[in-house]
Amino acid sequence: MHVLKKTLLALLFIAAIAIVGGWIYYNSLKPDYSGEISLKNLQQETTTYFDDYGIPHIYAENEEDAFTTLGYVHAQDRLWQMELLRRIAPGKLSEIFGKDAVKKDKFFASLGIEESSKKAIKKIDKKSKAYQLTQAYINGINQFIETGPTPIEFTLIGVEKSPFTIKDVYNTIGYMAFSFAIAHKTDPLLTAIQQKLGGDYLKELNIDIDPKSTLIKNAHPQNNYAQISSEVTELMNTTPIPSFIGSNSWVVSGEKSKNGKVLLANDPHIGFAQPAVWFEAHLKTPTYEMYGYHLAGVPFPLLGHNRNLAYGLTMFVNDDIDFYQEENNPSNSNQYKTSEGFKNYTTTTSTIKVKDAEDEVLEVKNSQHGPIINNIIIGVSDEKPIAMHWIYTQLENKVLNALYEISHATNKDEFKVGVSKIHAPGLNIMYGDAEGNIAWWAAGKLYKHQPNVNSKFILNGSSGKNEIAEYLDFSKNPMAENPSWNYVYSANNQPDTIANILYPGYYLPEDRGRRIVELLELRNDWDKESFSKMINDVTSSVAPIVIKELVKNIEHLELNKDEQKALEILKSWDGSNTIEQIAPTIYNKWVYLYLKNTFGDELNDKLFNQFLQTTLSKRTIASHITQNESVWWDNITTLDKKETKNEILLKSFKETVVILQNQLGKTFENWEWRKVHTLEHKHALGAIESLKPYFNVGPFSVNGAREVINNRGFDYNDSGLYKVKSGPSTRRIIDFSDIENSISILPTGQSGNPFSKYYNNQAEMFNKGEFRKMKLNKNEIIQVSTKLKAIPKNE
Repeated sequence: MHVLKKTLLALLFIAAIAIVGGWIYYNSLKPDYSGEISLKNLQQETTTYFDDYGIPHIYAENEEDAFTTLGYVHAQDRLWQMELLRRIAPGKLSEIFGKDAVKKDKFFASLGIEESSKKAIKKIDKKSKAYQLTQAYINGINQFIETGPTPIEFTLIGVEKSPFTIKDVYNTIGYMAFSFAIAHKTDPLLTAIQQKLGGDYLKELNIDIDPKSTLIKNAHPQNNYAQISSEVTELMNTTPIPSFIGSNSWVVSGEKSKNGKVLLANDPHIGFAQPAVWFEAHLKTPTYEMYGYHLAGVPFPLLGHNRNLAYGLTMFVNDDIDFYQEENNPSNSNQYKTSEGFKNYTTTTSTIKVKDAEDEVLEVKNSQHGPIINNIIIGVSDEKPIAMHWIYTQLENKVLNALYEISHATNKDEFKVGVSKIHAPGLNIMYGDAEGNIAWWAAGKLYKHQPNVNSKFILNGSSGKNEIAEYLDFSKNPMAENPSWNYVYSANNQPDTIANILYPGYYLPEDRGRRIVELLELRNDWDKESFSKMINDVTSSVAPIVIKELVKNIEHLELNKDEQKALEILKSWDGSNTIEQIAPTIYNKWVYLYLKNTFGDELNDKLFNQFLQTTLSKRTIASHITQNESVWWDNITTLDKKETKNEILLKSFKETVVILQNQLGKTFENWEWRKVHTLEHKHALGAIESLKPYFNVGPFSVNGAREVINNRGFDYNDSGLYKVKSGPSTRRIIDFSDIENSISILPTGQSGNPFSKYYNNQAEMFNKGEFRKMKLNKNEIIQVSTKLKAIPKNE
C-alpha cells in the first residue's frame, strides 16, 4: 500500500511537471506585447503600443529605429508567413514540405524572379533611404529570429530558422507580382479553343479583339496548350500563400461628401488564408508618420494613410505576360530561330532541395522572350518550346524604391512620381488627401504590339512580327486627377481608350463597377457610415438582368409546380446575396448548369473546367445569354438535332430544381444561401486533419457572392457547395473630415501566431460587416494599449 501511494504521488508529480512545463512552453510561444527588449543598432529607445486589436503603434526618434522595431514586431507575429512567402519565388518549398511541393518549386524557380531580384540588388543605391530602411527592417526581423521563440509551425515541420536578406524582400515582391497575373490562365486556353473549334466560337466569348486576326499560322504540329493553362492555374491555386484576385476602391471629393472632405474606400480581393495577408502597423517619428498595411517581409506598406494623404490599390489586370512559341534549330536543339537567324538558348541551373528525398536539379532554357516552360508542364511537347515573356523580369526592377516613395510622399505630385516607377504588377492606385485632391492612376509599364497581333494568344516567336512595338510613357497610362464628376473608382474593369486603343487585359465583368457607379451617382452626401454600408453591399446589378432573360425565354414553356415556384423566387429577387436568401442558391446552380450545358460539350471536361477558372467565363454570361443565335447553343453530342437557346435554358433550369431537391430537400426554405455558401480561413498546416481545429479559422456561413461589391470568389462545380476562396483582404474607409476615426477590419486577426489572442478575434466582426478604428491619436492609443519598450543593446 505504501509503495502504491508513493507510485501515485510520483505519477501525480510527473503529471504536474508536464502540465507546468506545457504551460510554460505554451506561454513562451506567445508574442511579447509588453515589457522591455534590447535591440542592436538602435540609436535611441523606441516605444511600441499594442492597441486593443494588437496593432503596433511605434514611436521613435528616427526612421531607422522605427523600421528596426517594425521588423522585430512584424516577425514575432508573422515569421511563419514571412518564411513561406520568401520561399515561393526561388523554389524552396520542397525543402520543408517534401516531394509534394517539387512541381511548384520547379515552376516558380523557372520564372526568373530570383534572377530579377539579384539584378535589382546589384543596381540599388546603398546610400538611398529606401535601401537603408529596408536593411533596418531586415535587422529587426533577424534579431527576433536570433532571440525570440521559435514559432510552433517551425517545430512541427522541422524547419530551421535562418536570417533574412534583401533578396528575400525582392523575391516576396516578385511572387506578389506574379500572383496578380492572369495571362497564364487565359492565353493558352484561348489558343487551345481556337485550334479545337475555330474563330467563330471565340467571337462570342467577349475577348475584346477579333480572334481571327491574331493567330499567325504555321505548319508545325499543335501543342497541348490547354495543359499549360490547367497546370499553372492548379499550381497558383495550391500555393500555401494566397494569390491576389481582384479588388474594389473608390474615392469621392468634398463635393460629394457630407462633410466637404475626401473619403476613400478600399478592399483588395485576395485569396483567404490564415494568417490573413495584411499586417497593420502605425509608425510615428518627428519626420514621418504612416498607418500602413504590410506584406510579410516587405518594409513599406502597399496600403496606407496619415493625416495628409491616403492610398489604396486594386489589380489593373492589364496584359503584361506574352507567350511565344519558339522554333528550334532542326540540327541544334540548343538554338532557336529568330528574324535575325538562330540564337543560342541561355541556361540557368538551380538545385531544388527536397525534404526526406534527393535533391533535384532544374535546368531552365531561356530565349530572348523569357524562360521556356515546357519542362515543367506535363504533356507539353519539348519540340515546340514555349517562352513566357513577363514584364516584371524583363525590365529594370524599381518596385522597392517605388513603394518607399509612395509611402513617404507628402503631396499628390510626389506620390505620382512614386507610382510612375512601378513597372509590374499592373495596379490601380487610388489616392485622396486632406487638401481635397482625388486621383486614380493605372501603374505599370504598358506596351503596344503591331495592330494585327493579339497578345491573348500564343504568338509566333520566330518571325519577328510579334515583338513589342512600343513601350508607352507613364503619361499615356489610364488615370484621372480631380475629375469633374468628383469621384474615381476601380473594380478591375476595362479602362477607357488609351494611346488610341482599348488596352488589352483580363478585365472583370462590369458587375461591381456598374454597382459602384450606380450608388456613387445617387447622392452627394457620402460619409463614413454610408461608405461602410456600401463596402458591404451584396447586391448584383447584373444578376436581375440575367434573370429577366431567363424568364423571358422559359416562363411560357411547360414547368411543373416546383419549377414554377423556383422561377417566381427568381423573378421577385432584387439581386441581393444574404445568407437567408433562397434565390442565390437557385441562381448560382442555374448559371453553372447553363454554362455547362452551353459550353461543356464543345470544350470537353478539361477545357470547360479551365474556362470556369478564368475571368472569361464571368465576362461571357451577361452578353452571351442575350444572343438568340449562337454557335454555342447547339449540343454537338446530339447529332440528330440542333438545340435552341430556349431548350438549353429550360434544360438547365429543370436540372437546377431536381439537383437542389436532391441536395437540400424538397422544402424551399432549406435552400437558404447559408447552407451552401461558406468561408474557412485555411492555415498551411490545416491540411492535417488533427491540426485543423487549432490552425484554421471557421468555417462560417457568409453573405456575398461572386462579382458583388462584397465579393466572394468560389468555384463552380457539380458539388453544389460554394466554398469561398477569396474576397476582401481588408475593408478600409479613410475620412479626412475625421481622420482619427477612420475605420478598418481584417478577415481574421492581426497575428499569425495561433497562441496570440489576436489570431482570430476579428473574424466574427468581419463576417458581420463591422469595423474598428485605425487609431492615430496617441492619448487614445495609450489608454487601450500594452507597452513594449525597445532599448539600444550594448555590443
